[in-house]
Amino acid sequence: MTFLELGVSKDFGKGLKEIGIITPTKIQEQAIPILINNETDFIGKAQTGTGKTAAFGIPLLSKIDPQKTHTQALVLAPTRELGQQIAKQFFKFTKYTDKIFTESVYGGEKIEKQISRLNRTTHVVVATPGRLIDLIERKVVDISKIETIVMDEADEMLSMGFKKDLTTILSKTKGQRNIWLFSATIPPSLNEIIDTYVSKNAIRVSVDKSDAVNKGIDHQFVVGEESGKLDTLTYFLKTQKGNRGIVFTRTKVAARTLSKQLKAKNYEVGLLEGEMTQKERDKVMRAFRKKTLQLLVSTDVAARGIDVANLAFVVHYQLPDQIEYYTHRSGRTARAGKTGLSLALIQKSELKTIRDLEKQLGIRFSQVR
Repeated sequence: MTFLELGVSKDFGKGLKEIGIITPTKIQEQAIPILINNETDFIGKAQTGTGKTAAFGIPLLSKIDPQKTHTQALVLAPTRELGQQIAKQFFKFTKYTDKIFTESVYGGEKIEKQISRLNRTTHVVVATPGRLIDLIERKVVDISKIETIVMDEADEMLSMGFKKDLTTILSKTKGQRNIWLFSATIPPSLNEIIDTYVSKNAIRVSVDKSDAVNKGIDHQFVVGEESGKLDTLTYFLKTQKGNRGIVFTRTKVAARTLSKQLKAKNYEVGLLEGEMTQKERDKVMRAFRKKTLQLLVSTDVAARGIDVANLAFVVHYQLPDQIEYYTHRSGRTARAGKTGLSLALIQKSELKTIRDLEKQLGIRFSQVR
């Protein structure tokens, strides 16, 4: 299938081609024709890294009337990074179309700056839930005429504690608006929101697990003692010769300790953990994107919304405590059709967890000895 065959206009197709998006992914193939041709609520279940931004972005932008100056669509994202990335992609998608203006707003930046940007024509607002509510209360953003709301990474927004904000936002949008919800997993708390705010006739699309979870990802594990983990990791990093990746820990204490240990061994490593300020976080991410850092050590919460191309590997220094976190972690590698490695460093007692992951995610692990 080509994008034109999916109903995407030539102008959008040209913008996609220019940034190297030529063959639609599974979620794009299934979502784009439905969303372009119907006024419907939609639930799309697909993993991180499967091309969801274009899957909802192209239909959403196709529905904007550039002649009207009010805000016509809203995209909600869990983190500042993901919001900025979506807005950037929208800008690139619309390079050859009539001018469509997108603004991204989020906590951690002076609200006055954002207010002055929003005073210009803004067709699409991409926002983190907390900051959006601030702006609505200050009467800077009016979401009453919104035709489409996209909730991207909806499960992550709930696990980050945004449930109350989301229900406030959804109950403020009146009239004929469609909700398009995209998520890697659908936990019970998300089903509650779906039952309350999403139409019973919503079209549901789920990208098959085998297409989504392990496409291009090689899942491996090493069994060893806790005391030998650092040596195993450094041995693995030597085999990676300059390839870049993320090492995940379950706790911020472990992340801080590990990043110090790796620095002492002369690795170019950045730390991401929940208590950092946005400024510190931005600095680390800039260095990582510019490739002055080879490695990130990160907790699950801190890694939300990160999108860096060409990561060769992900290491689970500690296994996550929730199955969906494994999906989010391993989905950081093998993006956009590339291949990657997901390596778990475990103790004997954790073999059962590996088997559970295989069963629930439909993936296969191989043991490295």
